[in-house]
Amino acid sequence: MNLDRILVIQTAFLGDVILASPVWENLHAAFPHAKIDVVVKKGNESLLTAHPFLHQVFVFDKQQKFKNLLGLAKTLREQHYDLVINLQRFASSGILTLLAKGKESRGFEKNPLSIFFSKRFKHQMKPNWHEVDRNLSLISDLVPIPIRRPQLYPSKEDLNSIQVFQEVPYYCLAPTSVWFTKQAPQEIWLALIEKLSQTKDQIFLLGAPSDRAYLDEIVKKTSSMNVINLAGKLTLLQSAALMADAKHNYVNDSGPLHLASATNATVSAFFCSTVPEFGFGPLSDQSNIIEVKNLDCRPCGLHGHKSCPKGHFKCGRALQL
Repeated sequence: MNLDRILVIQTAFLGDVILASPVWENLHAAFPHAKIDVVVKKGNESLLTAHPFLHQVFVFDKQQKFKNLLGLAKTLREQHYDLVINLQRFASSGILTLLAKGKESRGFEKNPLSIFFSKRFKHQMKPNWHEVDRNLSLISDLVPIPIRRPQLYPSKEDLNSIQVFQEVPYYCLAPTSVWFTKQAPQEIWLALIEKLSQTKDQIFLLGAPSDRAYLDEIVKKTSSMNVINLAGKLTLLQSAALMADAKHNYVNDSGPLHLASATNATVSAFFCSTVPEFGFGPLSDQSNIIEVKNLDCRPCGLHGHKSCPKGHFKCGRALQL
């Protein structure tokens, strides 16, 4: 199959973009001459800054969905793609796929517009299947033995900017999540900090600018003098680079978990209301999962909730370090 221009669409969350990276990694390996473009949601484009082989990164602004959708579709159509791959199941991504007018389009059957795609694939939850395997199933005919691990590319500037934090051994903790029921309770993080503080090593708290107040609260509640709140002070790629060389990373079932996978960083992941069997567990060589098993109410859904549906949040409060 001759592919000169390829487009990959993934307009969901941070972690979804990271877990989509094996698709363009493998396409580049199979078709090194091809120009590969991607579409991501506004805010996630920083993950792909100065990417070594992606040709263009297009941004879809969901805050101005209709206006941005039509303008972006026109731009994509002008690229004359040979193949358009849609990894998302939202109608807006299906519209982009169709309006791009690639010679071939493919995506999951669950997309409401997939009936119009050239090729449709089942979105399956098989035993031992990860989200990367589901994504790679869309190109299984093009890449028979794919590389599964996600990949990010921090620049030299990114690596240089974090050297000041790497002068002593350190741990990285990412205590927050968009969803309450996917976030280990604050008392778990405080207990973890108390435990790690015995090593006398540095402890960095990672998060977005919006997480800063919550992480400041954690710093104030701990007796450790070795905790530094870096929320909002590092880019996503800088955070990934910092995690790569940490003695250990502790995360929730959220974006930082996938940053760890993309840098093969040693990691422990707290799973509260969700379960690794959904296909979003760690992919690092050295990783483990901390969860409360045998709860009849767990999992309580594919995604997180703003509060525990049962009111007790045992899947979080009963976690054991």
